[in-house]
Amino acid sequence: MLTLDLADFMVELNEGTVKHVGTKTKGATVKLYHVTETEARAFGDRVKLVFDDGEGNHVEVALDPEQVSSLLADAEGLDDDP
Repeated sequence: MLTLDLADFMVELNEGTVKHVGTKTKGATVKLYHVTETEARAFGDRVKLVFDDGEGNHVEVALDPEQVSSLLADAEGLDDDP
């Protein structure tokens, strides 16, 4: 399941063309639940993490290697929590 929450986001649809016409304060939150496949691969000097669920939803996130190391440390620390 994928949820998408858009804030202050406005687009103009004109003869098949999509153009952003809202403010620069736009933002979005995306959540992907029930991930069934994951992959990590090189993406230039970054690491791309790829997540898929069984419903055809697909999310890609590119992180700096330091961010990946921090994320791995956080995940390993979860094992220590009761």
